[in-house]
Amino acid sequence: MKKKSIWIIDDDAIYKFVIQKLIAKSDLFDDVKTFSNGEEASNALKNEGNENTLLPDIILLDIEMPRMDGWEFLSEIEAFLKMEAQKNIKIFMSSSSIAFEDKVKVDNNPNINGYLTKPISYNDLLQIAM
Repeated sequence: MKKKSIWIIDDDAIYKFVIQKLIAKSDLFDDVKTFSNGEEASNALKNEGNENTLLPDIILLDIEMPRMDGWEFLSEIEAFLKMEAQKNIKIFMSSSSIAFEDKVKVDNNPNINGYLTKPISYNDLLQIAM
């Protein structure tokens, strides 16, 4: 299986450290980038959008973040995903929240491929890498 690239968009430094260690052990991904909020990631996505090889295969997106949360990030990049991205980017919302409303929003958003409850496991990574 070809290794994939993944972006982690989350404001929790400890979570990012742990998930990066898990990703490294999994040997499923060859490129990992992290961002602390949706604004940083949105800017990077738009900047790297001209070079589709730099775009991630997968985005793990936290819901609650300062500056720009996960939902705002999705709204911000929706047009980019439809019109400019020449690559199909899989987006998975990740949260420690088990709020029913969040799961409904995920299910109703065509740009989101799934919802993962933190902490994310090796099996979760394996599933999203397929």
